[in-house]
Amino acid sequence: MQELVLTNEIIIVMGVLVFAILLFIFEWVRVDVVGIMMMVILPLLGLVTPKQAISGLSSNAVVSIIAVIIIGAGLDKTGVMNILARQIIKLAGKSETRIMALIAATVGIISSFMQNIGAAALFMPAATRISKQLGVPISRILMPMGFCAIIGGCITLVGSSPLILLNDLMESWWNNNISLLGGKAFEPFGLFTVTPMGLALLAAGIFYFALLGRWILPAKGAKETGLMSQQVESLYSIKVGKRPFELEVPKDWKPTQLDELNFRPTYRATIVGIFKPDTKKLVLSPVREDVIEPGDYVAVFGREEDVKRAAKDLGWRLKDDLEFFAEMLSPNNCGIVEAVIPPNSKLVGATMRDLHFRKTFGVNPLALNKGGEIIRRNISRMKLRAGDGVLLLGPWEKLHFIKKKGILLFTEDLKGELMRPEKAIPAVFCLVLALILALGFHVQLSISLLTGALGMVLLRVMTIDEAYQSVDWMTVFLLGGLIPLGLAFETTGAARYIATSIMHAMGQVTPFMLLLIVAMLTSFFTLVASNVGATVLLVPLSMNMALQAGADPRMAALVVGIAASNTFVLPTHQVNALIMRPGGYRTVDYVRAGTGMTVIYLVVMMAMLYVYYGISG
Repeated sequence: MQELVLTNEIIIVMGVLVFAILLFIFEWVRVDVVGIMMMVILPLLGLVTPKQAISGLSSNAVVSIIAVIIIGAGLDKTGVMNILARQIIKLAGKSETRIMALIAATVGIISSFMQNIGAAALFMPAATRISKQLGVPISRILMPMGFCAIIGGCITLVGSSPLILLNDLMESWWNNNISLLGGKAFEPFGLFTVTPMGLALLAAGIFYFALLGRWILPAKGAKETGLMSQQVESLYSIKVGKRPFELEVPKDWKPTQLDELNFRPTYRATIVGIFKPDTKKLVLSPVREDVIEPGDYVAVFGREEDVKRAAKDLGWRLKDDLEFFAEMLSPNNCGIVEAVIPPNSKLVGATMRDLHFRKTFGVNPLALNKGGEIIRRNISRMKLRAGDGVLLLGPWEKLHFIKKKGILLFTEDLKGELMRPEKAIPAVFCLVLALILALGFHVQLSISLLTGALGMVLLRVMTIDEAYQSVDWMTVFLLGGLIPLGLAFETTGAARYIATSIMHAMGQVTPFMLLLIVAMLTSFFTLVASNVGATVLLVPLSMNMALQAGADPRMAALVVGIAASNTFVLPTHQVNALIMRPGGYRTVDYVRAGTGMTVIYLVVMMAMLYVYYGISG
């Protein structure tokens, strides 16, 4: 093997690498600024060319991320992700651990045949909706999902770029060393050769977070289960209440029209929904002609003491939590906002009953604010004046419709967005088209996903401005700067110098110990360089060392291919970079959770090599 020398370029690039790691750890600047710094520093030091310095922004990985985020946003905007989130909640219930495990396992399995960045990005909107609906911190979901997306690439030989390259790299080395191998023919790995190892690693990752997630994951993305903003809550909650309740109507109840029930004047609370289990019909913003029948479930908004009094008087059973109304009355889909009546509004001088307010606009009026006095009783019969405040509960799309009509002025920005369920089929078509191009016709992933993203715009699933706004540009510039850093680490010879020095320093070791060292070395290189670069460099080196140590060169190469996905300690992998901003993570969060995951990954991998693949010391 050719002897390498420690050049000035190698020393400088190692210094830049240490500098970047320190910036990540101590967070002196934001992580995307670190990426931009690398794009500037590296060409100024002559470590890469100017063209190479900005090549990361047009790389396959970065373009794929941009495109898949747009596709995910399009699916979310049409309500497709609502359906997915609903199914996950149905299977996992409200348990944080079960939700985390189900999402992580699903994404991991999908990553076995689809690029992990695509699987993670597509599931992010669903994970975000589940987090908001159930009040589970998003940081407790996204990191397990991201780590398992990376691990899932090891379930099949087409799940990750290193494993896709593996047979070609091995065959090339094999043909060059055929005489040393006694003329033995090369045997490539099959598609599912790595499946037992990949499944064991995925199960270990899920178990790791299920057992220790509470302590190693931050609780960021505060539990926002309320429908009101802090401003509205501080003004109204004392008199109106803070949350909806669900009540079950008994079987011996006499059918009664809502108007006859006289509910709001009597109990100072508002019936905001009726669910009929026989027909599965859910009525939000019921009108006075709607009938409450035996076995119905009713959603009531009010103070807890008022709702309990109503339940006692009427013989309804107050449930511990929302069940049938959980999705509809979640912050994802519904909100409570304050609006003011402008002087030119058609509401001035009229009553809500005269205007059939609920039927016309599909929202529930909860209270009126007249000159600072908050009124809850008989508000539908009161004449409205300019300047009156109205507290409304309703779906975001209905509130947006009212805003567009201009009959009310909202005192704060509406959080929800207008959904386009009629575009669900075109959105799914764009996703399927991208997958067919990538998996069926082997079109480069970035081009396949960009085709799907373009389809979202051309088919009017979303506007081009909405597509731009959906992209997390912090992630784009972070990866855009890390890619040339990894390139400099390889082209200057720094990676080869470190790997060769360690290989030479090992001396005579057992096959099992050799594979452990190869796994650890690969794990380090995949953090600071690209996983593809680490694989291309270490596969021939490890196979040479395995041949000298009397080990199977094929298994050494397999260890490199699998260990190239052991990248959890820093947000340098594209999946880790993708989830960093939405999850509110800092570098120290990756170090805390990723260190344990890295150790477990190595332990499980070596155990499987010993137990399943028959590698002994």
